[in-house]
Amino acid sequence: MKTNILNLSFSISLLILLAACGSTIDNKAQLDKLKKQHDQIAEQIKKLEAELKVSDSATVKLTDVMVTDVQPSEFNHYIEVQGKVDGEDNVAVAPQMPGVVTAVYVKEGNPVRKGQVLAQLDDNVLQQQIAGVKQSLDFASNLYLKQKSLWDQKIGSEVQYLTAKNNKESLEKNLATLNQQLEMYKIKSPINGTIEEVGVRVGQMAAAGAVPVFRVVNFSSAKIMADIAEVYAPKVKPGNDVLVFFPDFNEEIKSKVQFSSKYINPANRTFQIEIRLGSGKVDYRANMIAVVKINDYHNKKALVLPVNLIKDSPDGKFLFVSRDEEGKKIARKLKVEVGQTYNGSAEITSGLKAGDKIITTGFNSLVEGQPVSIK
Repeated sequence: MKTNILNLSFSISLLILLAACGSTIDNKAQLDKLKKQHDQIAEQIKKLEAELKVSDSATVKLTDVMVTDVQPSEFNHYIEVQGKVDGEDNVAVAPQMPGVVTAVYVKEGNPVRKGQVLAQLDDNVLQQQIAGVKQSLDFASNLYLKQKSLWDQKIGSEVQYLTAKNNKESLEKNLATLNQQLEMYKIKSPINGTIEEVGVRVGQMAAAGAVPVFRVVNFSSAKIMADIAEVYAPKVKPGNDVLVFFPDFNEEIKSKVQFSSKYINPANRTFQIEIRLGSGKVDYRANMIAVVKINDYHNKKALVLPVNLIKDSPDGKFLFVSRDEEGKKIARKLKVEVGQTYNGSAEITSGLKAGDKIITTGFNSLVEGQPVSIK
């Protein structure tokens, strides 16, 4: 009985051992099988990833842009102000004496010479005074001649002779003064030129020196007068190049600043400049409006770009350039510094160099590092 129990126990143990061994063999086989499947799956994943990468790169949408190779060029900055045309001589003529106008000898547009009588004032009272002085002078002259003849013959006293002489000379001076006053009743042109304004009519009262009654302008040499803000005083000097544009004639001429005032008007904080005008297609007229462009900055070799290509960011100003990287065209931000700007153009003073390819079209939607296609 005891022997049978021992045999049974041995048999059961043997079966358990055999079962355990069989289980270990099955797990190892299964592990080998799974490893083999893992390698196959990893290889398939690798192939699929490679295919997808090629597919993705082939379908990347490139942004179409246009580029320009920046090169040095001339850059000018101008100060623009409004000026007006004036004659070299522009004179307002007023009477020297008050009186009623009895005659006007000229009208607008007439050429006149220096000293030419433009109008006559009533001088009847003065004429009468002159006539009385002339009569007295004739009497005094005759008396003087008689006293002189007697004095030459040693007849009469020296006092009589000297008195007659003094009376005669005094009346002569008086007559000369009255004749000078008589000329002051004539309104004369002080210069050669053209009559631009006639402010009186026959029968009107003209006041001495109060209100000009004629304007005479000499346009043989015209000029531009302009007021410049005080802030530009260090930049605007005689010799500056100037462009003068006449809107009414659509004509532009070149000239230079001839005169720059040293006086600042305290009312509007401006100073005045003068620009001489040569002959041209423009029929210059007094007070004609002109746009004056004064060249206050010049750079013969500047890097100049349109202002709209330059963008602002918290780090400063930048623009987009195209770079060649690994056979591709890539958009890159280029930080720049801007100097003077004028008429839609800007001078780049730092960050840009000659030959850089500036993206000029299609840059609004670009981001740093974006691939681009150049048209």
